[in-house]
Amino acid sequence: MTTPKNVQPIRSQQQLDDMKWALKRHCLPRDYILFVLGCETGLRVGDLLKIKTEAILRLKNKKEKVLRVKEGKTQKIRDIYIGHCFEEVYEYAAGLDSEWLFPSRKGNRPITPTQAYRQLKKAADFGGVEHVGNHTLRKTFGYWFYKATKDIAMLQEILNHSHPSVTLRYIGITEEETQNVLKHFSVFQDK
Repeated sequence: MTTPKNVQPIRSQQQLDDMKWALKRHCLPRDYILFVLGCETGLRVGDLLKIKTEAILRLKNKKEKVLRVKEGKTQKIRDIYIGHCFEEVYEYAAGLDSEWLFPSRKGNRPITPTQAYRQLKKAADFGGVEHVGNHTLRKTFGYWFYKATKDIAMLQEILNHSHPSVTLRYIGITEEETQNVLKHFSVFQDK
């Protein structure tokens, strides 16, 4: 399945809340936790789907809630802090009877990226959020991280991009900032 070309980050708190509401109301807890964990960590959906339930359960008694993940695309090992969403993710994981954190209902395996997309799209339709795809979670993480820190070099490192311009384009900042600047710029504006 191809990803829609205009997948965007979720840029408003209201739309984040709308997505969470729609996922809770119209989808499975699995899909809600996938959304939360994806937005909080910036991991690719394919990497999220490979997380095993035990990896979350093991963190219960650890002081630092750090999940170790091997990224599929880069093969790099990353330590991901999940302290901000740990309680929700742990409560969900503790109730699972599956090896996989995001189990399929068809056998002992995780859901596919296609199924993750379908559930995110379904919630987006119910929540009135546009331009949602699997990369929305990662882009949303990047967008909010950049807005909070303005540290494009660190975000570039986290997302494993080759250049800051790639990162800015990925999270939709260049387009947004250009539009905002143009709204307030005029050659003939009184100085």
